[in-house]
Amino acid sequence: IYTDPAKRLELYFRPEDPYCHPVCANRFPTSTMLLRVTRRSRRKKQLDTEGQTQPEVRFEMDILGIVTTVYKFQGMSDFQYLAMHSGPAGKQTSMYDKVLMLKPEKEEFFNRELPLYIPPPIFSRLDTPIDYFYRPDIQHREGYNNPPVSGENLIGLGRARRPNNAIFVNFDDEEIPAKPLDAAVQTWKKMCTNPVDKKAEEELRKLFEVRPVWSRNAVKANISVHPDKLKLLLPYVAYYMLTGPWRSLWVRFGYDPRKHPEAKIYQVLDFRIRCGMKYGYAPNDMPVKAKRSTYNYSLPITLKKQVGHTVSVHDLKQGLGTAGASGAKKPPSSKYKLKESIYIFREGALPPYRQMFYQLCDLNVESLQKIVHRNDGSESECTERDGWCLPKTSDDLRDSMSLMIKQIIRSTRPSLFSNTTSSEDCKEQLAYESGEDEDDEEEEEDFKPSDGSENEMETEILDYV
Repeated sequence: IYTDPAKRLELYFRPEDPYCHPVCANRFPTSTMLLRVTRRSRRKKQLDTEGQTQPEVRFEMDILGIVTTVYKFQGMSDFQYLAMHSGPAGKQTSMYDKVLMLKPEKEEFFNRELPLYIPPPIFSRLDTPIDYFYRPDIQHREGYNNPPVSGENLIGLGRARRPNNAIFVNFDDEEIPAKPLDAAVQTWKKMCTNPVDKKAEEELRKLFEVRPVWSRNAVKANISVHPDKLKLLLPYVAYYMLTGPWRSLWVRFGYDPRKHPEAKIYQVLDFRIRCGMKYGYAPNDMPVKAKRSTYNYSLPITLKKQVGHTVSVHDLKQGLGTAGASGAKKPPSSKYKLKESIYIFREGALPPYRQMFYQLCDLNVESLQKIVHRNDGSESECTERDGWCLPKTSDDLRDSMSLMIKQIIRSTRPSLFSNTTSSEDCKEQLAYESGEDEDDEEEEEDFKPSDGSENEMETEILDYV
C-alpha cells in the first residue's frame, strides 16, 4: 500500500473472516519525529548531596528519525455482514462451516440443503458523511424532446445529444449526406479562428481528396490537431458510418462507397490477437499486454482522485490545436500526431493493442493484398458483411495475420513453443494449425478485447452521441 500513493490502508477487524468489511485510512504527508522513550526505575530511594530524595523513575528520549507519511483513520465503519441464520425461535446459527470451502470437498458438500444466504453485492462507496443535495430538473437546450418511453426503453436518454453535430449513416440508408449540418459549420467557424487551425482544416481536406474514407486514428497519425478540435473538425468535412463494411470510419461528404467497387480497399477489418494454448501461448503470455486488469483494482473511495484537465472555450480559441505550449518537448508540427503503427499493419511488427481496426489498404503485406484483390474487376454486389470483397475475405485475412504474429512470437520467445523445427517446417505447421473449424469461430466470438484498446466503434461514437 505504501508504494502506491493513490491507495488507502485497510484495517480488518476480523482478518480471518472473508465477509469482514474494512475501514480505510487516508494517506497524509507529515514531518514528525520518531522518538524512543526509555523509562528507568530505581529500586531504592537515594539522597542527593543536598539531602533531597531523587525520583524513582526517569525517562530518556532519543530521536530515531523523521516520519514523512502517516495514515489516519478518519472515516466511519460500515456495516459488518455476518454469515448467520436466524432460526424459528430467533436463535442465531453460524454458517461459516457451511458456506466456506477451506479444503477440497466432495460432491456432497455442494449438494447440501442450506438456508438462503445472500451477502450484499457492494458496500458503501463513501465512508465520510456528506450533505446530499438532490439535483434540480435538467435544463436541456432549446429544441430537445424527451425520448419516448416504451417496453424496450424504460429509462431513456439522460441528456441531450452532444453538440458536435456529426451525421451518422447506416449501411441500409438510401441517401448519404452531401454537406455538413449548419450547426457543424457554425461551431467550427466560431471555435476555430486561429491560423494554425485553418492549416489543419486544409490538411484534412487534402487527406479526404487523396482518400475518401479515413479512420480517426489514421487522421491523427497524418495531421497534428488537438483531440477536442478534431471532434469539431471531422463532422465539418465527413460523415460517420455506423454499420456495414465501412463501420467506424469517416467518409467524405458526397461519396458513397456502396456505389464504387474501388472503395473495397477502404473497408474495415476488426482484428484481434488470438489467445489460447493451441496458438502456442497462454493468456499470461500474451505478447500485447492489457492496459488495465481486474487483478490490480483499487477501491473507488480514494481520498484524492486525479482529475483530467478540462479544456475551456478560451483555450480552444487561443489556438490550443497545434500551437501547443512554449515549453513543449515535441515540435508543434507533430505534438498530437500518433505513430503509424496505430493504423498500419506491417509484417514483423506486433499491433499496439489487442484489438485493432485496420482499413484494408493499410495492410502493408503483399500476401494480404493478394487476398483483398482476388476479385478485382468482377465485383457484382456490395453486401453488409463483406462489402465488395469475396465472402470470408475477413476470415482469411485474420488467419494470415495471426500466422505472422505467431511467427514473431516464435522467433522472439522460442521457449513458449516446445517443437524446434526449421523455418519451412514452421510455416507448414502454422498453416496446418490455422485450419478453420467450428471451434475456432466459437473461440473468436468469446474472446474479449482488452479494456485499454483503441476500439473506435465503442469510444469514438460516445464522443458524438
